[in-house]
Amino acid sequence: MGPLSVLLTIIIYFIVLFTVSYIAGRKADNEGFFVGNRKSSWWMVAFAMIGSSISGVTYVSVPGMVGTSNFAYLQMALGFVAGQLIIAYVLIPLFYRMNLVSIYGYLENRFGISSHKTGAWFFFISKMLGASVRLFLVCLTLQLLVFTPLNIPFVINVVCTVAVVWLYTFQSGVKSLIWTDSLKTFCLIVSVGLCIWFIASNLGLSFGGMVKAIADSDLSRTFFFDNVNERTYFFKQFLGGVFTMIAMTGLDQDMMQRNLSCKNIKDSQKNMITSGIMQFFIILLFLMLGVLLYMFTAQNDITNPDKTDELFPMIATGGYFPVIVGILFIVGLISSAYATAGSALTALTTSFTVDIWGTEGKSEDQVRVGRKKIHVLMAVIMGIVIIVFNIFNNTSVIDAVYTLASYTYGPILGMFAFGIFTKKPVRDKYIPLVAILSPILCFILQTNSEKWFNGYSFSYELLIMNALFTFIGFSLLITGKGKSVVK
Repeated sequence: MGPLSVLLTIIIYFIVLFTVSYIAGRKADNEGFFVGNRKSSWWMVAFAMIGSSISGVTYVSVPGMVGTSNFAYLQMALGFVAGQLIIAYVLIPLFYRMNLVSIYGYLENRFGISSHKTGAWFFFISKMLGASVRLFLVCLTLQLLVFTPLNIPFVINVVCTVAVVWLYTFQSGVKSLIWTDSLKTFCLIVSVGLCIWFIASNLGLSFGGMVKAIADSDLSRTFFFDNVNERTYFFKQFLGGVFTMIAMTGLDQDMMQRNLSCKNIKDSQKNMITSGIMQFFIILLFLMLGVLLYMFTAQNDITNPDKTDELFPMIATGGYFPVIVGILFIVGLISSAYATAGSALTALTTSFTVDIWGTEGKSEDQVRVGRKKIHVLMAVIMGIVIIVFNIFNNTSVIDAVYTLASYTYGPILGMFAFGIFTKKPVRDKYIPLVAILSPILCFILQTNSEKWFNGYSFSYELLIMNALFTFIGFSLLITGKGKSVVK
């Protein structure tokens, strides 16, 4: 695909996106921005959450990872479903009962203001870094396909990309995100499904033949029980999936903001369970696509790229298929990437406005003006972070950012776990110290685990250890005075 055809595809997509965003959110107030006036239909939220859960990194990476870890990721996806059930029946009733706009308000109610601010700042750091690095990888793809051929510098690429995200979220936040994310989910599913169909047809496979070929492939091995030291070991993946889902969805303002927009608890629970099941099957589609991509390269003597992330983009836009396949790839990538970035920007604005800036005692107009300024600030910070990533521009920095982002959810998980499963008050002013020390202890544990534990290497279960250290820290701060339980 040429740069102009890619650019035209993107422009047409965003014309449709902005039209949907304008119609959905033209009368939104502050409550509409923060929680969609709590009038969203559960089935619409469930469908929309697929677009939010599947990032641009997932869209590009999951098909390629089949070459190194087969279908092991499906073990984690099973954990995601179990985690969704826990969120639906433990966290959602709690948040609705307290009528929260920001879920970190629970921490103030349960422990005190220091806990509230700590949870909010940890979320801010994690979400800003995570969203920025995801958008950075998409910017790199667009730079390669569009901006470099047109001699446009990377900074302009970033400004345009972040500006688009800001534009379609600044007016109505969650109220429009539900509809725009539904559009993105539709585009995502259609693009992956049609890419599978085109590749299978090129390989001469019917639907039944495709399913049999994938099932018979060595790349489709799903369950790994043989070596506990491997990252693909079943219980590492499954438990990692459970607690990752609880931490990065149930305790993430970004994802829970949609759930809190449903009309009531039962609707929110139905949304959570339905979206979890749909997400599992969509991940399966990505893995099936990965097998077909490797089958295609083998059949056509195409050298696989050094980085597995480059496999899907290389095949989709490399002229091996009709141009529609490249268009579908671009639409799917843009849909998944901007769904994640848009929701992250809205959640960051909400959390910073409610948790850090504070809305108590302010009028509706003051909150609206402040929220819009903070929304601009969040977009500017995101753009700066992306540009900094590009200056370093190496994989080790990206990996470090992802590790840091996952570490910041551990203290949040531990804080909520202690609050929900105990009735003890703590010395609130020391909570920030516990939240900082827990990731440090986890880093020491991860660095030395192979030497200390006979070759054992921590994977996603490190999140559990992070939360456990936080829980223990809270236990050491128990006092006989103060808040004890949410009423």
